[in-house]
Amino acid sequence: MYSGKPSRLFAKYALPQMIGLLFNSVYIIVDGVFIGHRLGTASMAAAAVSVPLVEILIALAMAVASGAGVLGSGNIARGEDEQAVKVFNTAVACALGMGLLFAALGNVLIDALASLLGSTEEIHGEAVEYMRYIVTFSPFLLLSFLLSGMARNDGRPRLAMTALVVGSCSNIVLDYVFMYPLDMGIGGAALATALGPIFSVLILLPHFLLGRGKLRFALPELGLRRAGKIYALGFPSFIMEFTIGIITFFYNSAIVRHDYGELGLAAYLVIGYLMLIILTLFLGMAEGLQPVFSYFAGSGEPERSRALRTFSTRIFLALGVACYLLIVFFSRGFFSIFSPDDIVLIDFMESRSLPYFSGFFLAGYNILMISYWQSGGLTGKAMAVSLSRSVIWLPILIFVLPAVFGREALWLCHSLGEALTACTAFALLRMSEPGPRGAGRRTHAGREKVLRGRDEA
Repeated sequence: MYSGKPSRLFAKYALPQMIGLLFNSVYIIVDGVFIGHRLGTASMAAAAVSVPLVEILIALAMAVASGAGVLGSGNIARGEDEQAVKVFNTAVACALGMGLLFAALGNVLIDALASLLGSTEEIHGEAVEYMRYIVTFSPFLLLSFLLSGMARNDGRPRLAMTALVVGSCSNIVLDYVFMYPLDMGIGGAALATALGPIFSVLILLPHFLLGRGKLRFALPELGLRRAGKIYALGFPSFIMEFTIGIITFFYNSAIVRHDYGELGLAAYLVIGYLMLIILTLFLGMAEGLQPVFSYFAGSGEPERSRALRTFSTRIFLALGVACYLLIVFFSRGFFSIFSPDDIVLIDFMESRSLPYFSGFFLAGYNILMISYWQSGGLTGKAMAVSLSRSVIWLPILIFVLPAVFGREALWLCHSLGEALTACTAFALLRMSEPGPRGAGRRTHAGREKVLRGRDEA
């Protein structure tokens, strides 16, 4: 299942997940296009308030999927298929439980949640309307990401990709139907987004119901220790996925604080869409490689794992540079899709996007290292890099740089944060792999610790 050169494994596992997640990002962006054309800038700002909410739901799903994937892939590598089934069903129970709780509490606290995420008095009503659909259908969103991740760990990366693509395309169709013929306003855009994951779940269910792989549905055991292990191993993925939401929250707050107003919020919504596309490329490839790294850790093949990491690093860095060049030359055309007649908004987005994305070629390296260490059970290193990207460097920079150099320095903070995080990740890598002999001893010891932890789970 995991035979072949690094290039072959990368193509088989990283690319399908990247394509699937890219389509998933597209359906969020399509909402912005329809809202911008149909309802205008204020409604775009209302939708922007919900971005951290969507991201935290995706982050929760990917945390459970990654944690279960690390455990399950290790079980499969050692021939412990029944243990892998128990891990899978525990993960499903966790995802459904979180989704139902989120739906219940989200509807009760919807007004306070919208205010917390940055809605202003002018857009509060639309923000609440958009968010209500998202929280109500949150169990399906969580389940769609979990099942696609587990299908990937079960050797079906193309099925996972297909499910995400179909869910995304259905949203595009429903966006048009709800917002134009049915004229449902911003609620129609939110409903289309909420219904998309249901189609993904329907495509994924037969694989597990009919036993087409090693993983299948069964009554979950009340294994709190196993659930705790899933969350512990998946927490770096939660931070990695939710970093987009955290970044959006910090930037939305700073934009309001520095008097950019609704123009700044609407502009950052679209800049955030472009950020989402780029980070989705990296996140998709990193998530696609997780089963391979986890399998190598479970089967005791550190050399193959490092070879795949080295090959992937080159791809991630090259893709990051290519993305920035595309932004330099073609970002105005992308921004014009959302509000073609609002020249002031387009000019604002174009001028701020160049500093904002200047260091994004390093984001891919950071995300790859998080996935690499997490898949091998080295959660301490993965957490250090995840936290560096989200709640360490970025808040410090957003607080300090505009105060010292003026508010325009705000748009450089994200890239500087990625650069400082890359330095952190590289230092951790050099400490753990100082040379061929040290790398072998430390990797072997780390792998034995991981295997003992998995056996206990």
